[in-house]
Amino acid sequence: MMLGYLLARAGIDVLVLEKHADFLRDFRGDTVHPSTLELMHELGVLEDLLRLPHQRTAKVRGRIGGDEIVLADMAGLPTRCKFMVLMPQWNFLNFLAEQAGRYPTFHLKMQTQVKGLVEEEGRIAGIQVNTPAGSVEVRADLVVAADGRNSVLRECAGLVVEDVGAPMDVLWMRLSKHCGDPDLFVYANHGKALVLLDRDKFWQCGLTIPKGAASEMQAKSIEELRATIVENAPFLCNRVGEVRDWNDVKLLTVRVDRLQRWYRPGLVCIGDAAHAMSPVGGVGVNLAIQDAVAAANILAEPLRKGAASTGHLAKIQRRREFPARFTQHVQAVIRRQISGDPNHSGSRRLPWPVRLLELTTLPRRMRTRLVSVGIRPEHVQTPDVFQVSSFTRVLSAAVPARQEEK
Repeated sequence: MMLGYLLARAGIDVLVLEKHADFLRDFRGDTVHPSTLELMHELGVLEDLLRLPHQRTAKVRGRIGGDEIVLADMAGLPTRCKFMVLMPQWNFLNFLAEQAGRYPTFHLKMQTQVKGLVEEEGRIAGIQVNTPAGSVEVRADLVVAADGRNSVLRECAGLVVEDVGAPMDVLWMRLSKHCGDPDLFVYANHGKALVLLDRDKFWQCGLTIPKGAASEMQAKSIEELRATIVENAPFLCNRVGEVRDWNDVKLLTVRVDRLQRWYRPGLVCIGDAAHAMSPVGGVGVNLAIQDAVAAANILAEPLRKGAASTGHLAKIQRRREFPARFTQHVQAVIRRQISGDPNHSGSRRLPWPVRLLELTTLPRRMRTRLVSVGIRPEHVQTPDVFQVSSFTRVLSAAVPARQEEK
């Protein structure tokens, strides 16, 4: 959606496909970081975005065993917004679609599911999709696979996936929020971490478990899950009954992987389709948006001239591969620091050298910078060609009145 917005804004004819009829699903990755808010500012839509319902967090604290630490403090960031935003991802997607829809070169088709690729003479020339009206072939100068960690397109393209490995999965659930609740973000002990995201009237709770342990847990009573939650965050003892049974719990199977090569002639992968991230730090959606901005910066001019080449696609990977790899490494370090070994159930404390270092501001400044801004943050370089009055007049004469009004 972000890439489509940026390319349409630059005058490129874009079609974004979504297999569902709407965006109303619980994505869970609902943290919009300062890096993304900075991009919204560069696009001139930040104030409009922040009018949507959201919660703001400037300081992230956690309790690791018996030690309470500041995981991130965004007050010193070199960004316009020195906080992150918690916003349902369906609202964010609808917002981007609305902004992109102001441009006549942007097109969004819902209920359109990708089934395969169209290949001609060794080059990807389009895709095959299913729609309510039947099967359709869509031709394009370039296909961008942004269809997530279970990408159909990257599988169809035969791109090689390198499994980095993830020792945990996450169970997600909701518990009501009460006045006077602590404002800690992470409670970690006994080899597990409980993440609490403030969603105004409720806590969005994520509990890490050993990889593949969900089936064994679900065979047991829901009481064991409730006891684990209370063990990490005792203040929740009076409401864990809100998790009535396993139907109130959603499993996120964590995958951390990356493509060896992100592209083929006529096709490029970005976001989780190129590099599936751990949920640690909630960086996935923000890193994907950085990919989209880099891709738009590199591709807009070649696409306008009809000269986008495999070399341009390789340039996207060169630009974004190191940030993705480094972030995956940092996520693994942070996970080990916070929750330890997910297969070890004993109580723990941070090692004394870590506790000593935490007394300084260095660890939190490093974590804050890496998670909130990232490695090699991108900036919008593509123009808004529709602000050029002469171009707009020529274009308006060619579009239907309904689109012109929009």
